[in-house]
Amino acid sequence: MRMLVTGGAGFIGSALVRYLVDELEYETLNIDKLTYAGNLDSLSKIKNKSLHRFHQLDICNLNELKNIVSSYKPDKIFHLAAETHVDRSIDGPIDFINTNIIGTYNMLEAALEYFKSLPSAKKDSFLFLNVSTDEVFGELDNNPSNVFTELTSYSPNSPYSASKASADHMVNAWNKTFQLPTITTNCSNNYGPFHFPEKLIPLSIINALAGKSINIYGHGNQIRDWLFVEDHVKALYKIATEGAVGEKYNIGGNNEKQNIEVVSEICDFLDQSNIKKPTSIHSFKELITFVSDRPGHDFRYAIDSSKLTKDLGWMPQETFNSGLKKTINWFIDNKWWWEPIVASRYSGERLGTKE
Repeated sequence: MRMLVTGGAGFIGSALVRYLVDELEYETLNIDKLTYAGNLDSLSKIKNKSLHRFHQLDICNLNELKNIVSSYKPDKIFHLAAETHVDRSIDGPIDFINTNIIGTYNMLEAALEYFKSLPSAKKDSFLFLNVSTDEVFGELDNNPSNVFTELTSYSPNSPYSASKASADHMVNAWNKTFQLPTITTNCSNNYGPFHFPEKLIPLSIINALAGKSINIYGHGNQIRDWLFVEDHVKALYKIATEGAVGEKYNIGGNNEKQNIEVVSEICDFLDQSNIKKPTSIHSFKELITFVSDRPGHDFRYAIDSSKLTKDLGWMPQETFNSGLKKTINWFIDNKWWWEPIVASRYSGERLGTKE
């Protein structure tokens, strides 16, 4: 099979490309605009380089998208290209409207035109997989029995989540109205190697290593379910090849943690390691700094992925403890990847508060 991945130079996208190319040995076309969060260094160590093709392209360019899709002739399209940072969506929503809504519309139109041209046998195996987020569901209270299911109503609270909710609704509409074979997945918070250094876990690690403040919104009592990125991409492939067309699947890690717990566990791991501490502190926890909460900050997300487990037999392989250790060790051992990003693009002071 031929795979097409949009946003394949981003965090989750690059993990998916590495899995498809190196683990499964599929020819894969990677489309990415290479915005600030796209990084081809995340794909520099692919072993089967002959199977990986890259095309720099903005998915807002409909004509070029149509040409690429029709000429490449993919069997599956994994649509991950998106603007993803909540804080940035509050500061500048227009990029999220353009990429997440208009860009998804363009992807659907390009996929539909291509799908209509396929012979019947090819139509039976074609799929458009839309990769979305649990943030479209809004927030949950502290009752552990309340979780997001595939039937939970949408109630987005930020420009980011509203744009992703719009994309999800369009994908469903193209399936129902035009019979385009689609599936939508909604995942919990991802973490792992190659995680861009503006999110909570990677920047907490990076700032701790540098002896800088580790910023946490409010009191750090917001709760998220954490999913190791390599578990996520295996779920995406399983859904793309075994899932039911027109369905939705939630993907979660079964690891609910308060933000302060996440950061504390990072600090505990570093305290127990051989990492040299700044001379001014006895524990990395002394670097934790609480900052003013952001507008509309959802309190809790929790994913019920039992449908995926029951129907397709998927289960996450990593616990939060094992995944976090792998992540921290990766960041310690791979400064070549993140140091240039931090040095050239960010001071590291404002970022790191988005989960």
